[in-house]
Amino acid sequence: MDNLQLLAELHLDGERQGPGGDGLTRQALALSGLAGHSGLKIADIGCGTGASTLVLARDLEAEILAIDFLPSFLDALNTRAAQAGLGGRIRTLAASMENLPLQPETLDAIWSEGAIYNIGFERGLREWRRYLKVGGVIAVSELTWLSAQRPAEIDAFWRAEYAEVDTAAGKLAVLERNGYSPLGYFALPESSWLDAYYRPLQARFAAFLAAHQGSAQAQAVVDEHVREIELYERYRAYFSYGFYIARKLPQA
Repeated sequence: MDNLQLLAELHLDGERQGPGGDGLTRQALALSGLAGHSGLKIADIGCGTGASTLVLARDLEAEILAIDFLPSFLDALNTRAAQAGLGGRIRTLAASMENLPLQPETLDAIWSEGAIYNIGFERGLREWRRYLKVGGVIAVSELTWLSAQRPAEIDAFWRAEYAEVDTAAGKLAVLERNGYSPLGYFALPESSWLDAYYRPLQARFAAFLAAHQGSAQAQAVVDEHVREIELYERYRAYFSYGFYIARKLPQA
């Protein structure tokens, strides 16, 4: 198995594939102004197994297109949606976020929690903008520095992993120069990393390694996650995900 297959397997049974929480999705929804509107069309890009998708389907009168490039994640989402009685509001699509088969200016909102980094924050904002109606909303969570200065170890780690990591001020400036008007921002709390994501992930390590008979490749995947968790626990005062909500402006 290659590393992508191993990563997918490790994360498949997780309720979330990154930091977040239902209450945080709802906090972003409150800032978005989408509640109370009917007939909305929303794409949840990089939806994983659908934690945010299910909240959107429960809380909005909308058709949700849940997009991920891993069919196994979408299968899990379809099962969860059916169990929750939400299958009629959610349609899944296996596709790359770099080549979305969507029509221009057809969406009222684009949602993407912890996934836009796969294409890059600025590139995602720029390329996905075409699919939004004028006045449509984009809501994304994205790795964000919580201070202007931080220890060299964590600074070097995240800059090597994701070159676009920046402060909230920097991210908001990217939104503005790409034709959006910010509606709101907030930083995700520690509980969204530890309780919602890292602790459940740690609980799956032993079974994952056993399933692969302790192979070096599987162990390397676990070791990468262990290192990331250790760095978060040591330096969590300096970074988190920031949730950014903005509205598409008319072309100048």
